[in-house]
Amino acid sequence: MAETAVSLAGQQLLPKFLEALNMLKDLPKEVAYLTDELQSFQDFINEADKVAETEQDGVRRVSIKQRVVRLREVAFRVEDLIDEYKICEEKQPDDLGCAALPCEVVDFIKTLIHRIQVAYKIQEVKSLVPAERDRFKSHFPLEQKPNSSRGNQNVTWHKLRMAPRYTEEAEVVGFDGPKDQLKDWLIKGRLERTVISVVGMGGLGKTTLAKLVFDNKEVVGCFDCRAWITVSQSYTVEGLLRDMLQKFGEERMNVSSMDRMSLIDRVRDHLHSKRYVIFFDDVWNKYFWDEIDYALIDNKKGSRILITTRNEEVAEFCKKSSFIQVHKIEPLCEEGSLRLFCKKAFEYGSDGFCPKQLEDISLEIVRKCKGLPLAIVAIGGLLSQKDKSAFEWRQFSQNLSLELDKNFNFSVAKILGLSFDDLPHSLRLCLLYFGMYPEDCEVKSNRLIRQWIAEGFVKPEGEKTPEEVAQQYLVELILRNLVKVCSFTIDGKPKTCRVHDLLHEMILTKIKDTGFGLYIGEHNDSISSGIVRRLTIATNSDDLLGNIENSYIRSIMIITSERLSEHTIRRIPTKYMSLKVLDFYHSPLYYLPKNLGNLINLKYLSLGFAIIHSLPKSIGKLQNLETLEISFTLGIVMTKEIARLRKLLHLRITRFCYFEAVSLGGLTSLEQIRTMRIDYDGVVIRDLGKLKKLRDLSLTHFRRKYRFILSSSINEMHFLEKLHIETNNTNEVIDLSDVSLHPTLKKLCLSGKLKKFPNWIPKFQNLVKLSLESSFLTSDPLESLKDMPNLLCLNIECYAYQGESLHFEDGEFQKLKKLRLQKLHHLNSITIHRKALLCLEKLELCQLPKLKEVPSGILQLEKLGVVHIGMMPNEFMEKFLKYEKQKRWIVHEGRIYKKF
Repeated sequence: MAETAVSLAGQQLLPKFLEALNMLKDLPKEVAYLTDELQSFQDFINEADKVAETEQDGVRRVSIKQRVVRLREVAFRVEDLIDEYKICEEKQPDDLGCAALPCEVVDFIKTLIHRIQVAYKIQEVKSLVPAERDRFKSHFPLEQKPNSSRGNQNVTWHKLRMAPRYTEEAEVVGFDGPKDQLKDWLIKGRLERTVISVVGMGGLGKTTLAKLVFDNKEVVGCFDCRAWITVSQSYTVEGLLRDMLQKFGEERMNVSSMDRMSLIDRVRDHLHSKRYVIFFDDVWNKYFWDEIDYALIDNKKGSRILITTRNEEVAEFCKKSSFIQVHKIEPLCEEGSLRLFCKKAFEYGSDGFCPKQLEDISLEIVRKCKGLPLAIVAIGGLLSQKDKSAFEWRQFSQNLSLELDKNFNFSVAKILGLSFDDLPHSLRLCLLYFGMYPEDCEVKSNRLIRQWIAEGFVKPEGEKTPEEVAQQYLVELILRNLVKVCSFTIDGKPKTCRVHDLLHEMILTKIKDTGFGLYIGEHNDSISSGIVRRLTIATNSDDLLGNIENSYIRSIMIITSERLSEHTIRRIPTKYMSLKVLDFYHSPLYYLPKNLGNLINLKYLSLGFAIIHSLPKSIGKLQNLETLEISFTLGIVMTKEIARLRKLLHLRITRFCYFEAVSLGGLTSLEQIRTMRIDYDGVVIRDLGKLKKLRDLSLTHFRRKYRFILSSSINEMHFLEKLHIETNNTNEVIDLSDVSLHPTLKKLCLSGKLKKFPNWIPKFQNLVKLSLESSFLTSDPLESLKDMPNLLCLNIECYAYQGESLHFEDGEFQKLKKLRLQKLHHLNSITIHRKALLCLEKLELCQLPKLKEVPSGILQLEKLGVVHIGMMPNEFMEKFLKYEKQKRWIVHEGRIYKKF
């Protein structure tokens, strides 16, 4: 009887067992299908969003939005399931025949069960996607529209090489008169402190105009001290004062713990004897002036405060305690509007000139922008990426009219919305990510790109690396004038970028409505009751994380200057185990939980201003981690478990890290190590040669006995672009004469003693930046460097040169843009011959105690615009000021701080 029962059970289980095996066999195909289906489903959701936005009936609009939320929840389930499958596949052990030990058999069975569960979930979701789509269409039919965005698949960095075309000045049209008036108000007139207010609605170019004047050479030359402070809606007085002091040269850590009165006293002390100009950008609150007035001392030296605001009441409030000048900015005239539009729409191919067949339609489109530069720039950027077809442009103009008519009045937000809708899905996600950062925040491009990749926004394209594709995405957003470049690297790549505050407002609305993310600031503590995919916390509260639904959260960014409690940090690995991005930004971090390894999906981990001595051993469980960043640590012990992170690409520590005796040879994906301390026995560098993908390597505590093994390792790095070698002992000599020619090397820093100038450096013909520090050279290094064809930046500092003179001869350094000479205690003369340094734009002279004469030939440097002077002899300063009055350079005085 028992045997019959067992036989019957076996017969019943066999079909299910066979079904499970078949599902496992087809699992990769099912996931591939689901991935394609997800892309189509996301496009459908975007169209459904547009239906909700354009619906005039309020009740119906709410109903559509509720249905769209359900669609997004399904899309999130699909995304999470695909991620779960990837994790499951990575954990899959060898087949059962190889699992000899009992524990291996158990692991095999667990993984098998997990894969079967994933297979069943996929079948469930597969049917859910079409069901939800059909249900939506049955209630709210969608119009079938072709996708008008063709995108730009071939955008490259070379389009951004000419930086001025992408600065604020590129958008200046019709500002000549207002610019001259503001400049006169700043540098002429009363000795009493004066407030100058630029007032106008959003999108008129207030910041562009004010910054153009603020950075004017003549204006800069009239003030001893200057600072540009972004205020926006969510400011705190303490935050503004700290920001101001940092702009004056104070270290962040020195002012981070000061209260308001201490900060005010420090600001007043700094400004007491100086003629200063402070630019407060984007002031909203009319009571702002009451809060900041006392800190800005009226020292009767002609100091000025420049304010931009949309609120005329702000200007009125300033009158209570200060003399004020008000400039009300007006929309562009039709001629100026058309000129700006053509500048943006026809920048490539037509050099800013409108083709004849598009003249009438261009004017028609421009008139709809009502003279607002931001709207004109956005539409021009959108159309610059489309074919120059009169039919297509006329169709766009008609659609623009329809969209504006639906809103019953003109709206810059509507214009920006059209530019957003024209983006491909991947670019929309990348643009929305700016909403996870504070308003007016200048974001480092490399940081942004790595986060996009970690989030999964970047889709594979042929043989391009994900970083190359992400760079392409950023370039296209810049070309469409949706992202502004704030600064460039020396070789012409965007270094930092941001979005306009009006665009940021639109993005914040979209990320909240769509569940893409939620930004919680100091004055915005409302917690969304709906789905939240990404979370930014810019305020310090232990209750926030506890009140937010966590099932969908995949990214957390914490931006606060206050110390985070241990309770808050400990909660994250327990409650948010599916995170892909965990970013403490610049938040002080004194604790890391031992169970950090719970976050097995994590791809991007940034530990802010970490004051920690070691990483938890569980970090070795983060098998998907691609980026690990630790800022401002005083030195950290890197646990040997780091060697298990096989997917790690970027390891960035801004001071240095000490590795336990461990082989890094298995981390073959690594592209960046910055900064690694070499242990006394040199264990950590023995396998560096196995890291053949390294592009950026920074090492400290170099000893000469490592020269052969390090040179041999570097010779294996065929993609190396940046190399930094540093000693910690003035008796140690850097000798890498066995390094072979690396055509890829672009940036080199040697910080340590050199017996003589290395003859191998000039062989790096593609080098764009060279820094020599603590080299103690006695012979002039310029003789060896003069003919390097691509050298753009040269730093000679910290006792790098012991000689008394430097000579820049005729025809030398033809491409050099930046030159820094700092802490050279024997240097007493610099000679610049007539045809040398023809492209020099920035000169830094700091702590040269014996240099009493201004470099001869400095007046002939036609492109020199910025001179940084720090701690120079009085004799030098007296003579330099006479030169400066002739050339009107932008001059900065004080210490030179390196940026990490």
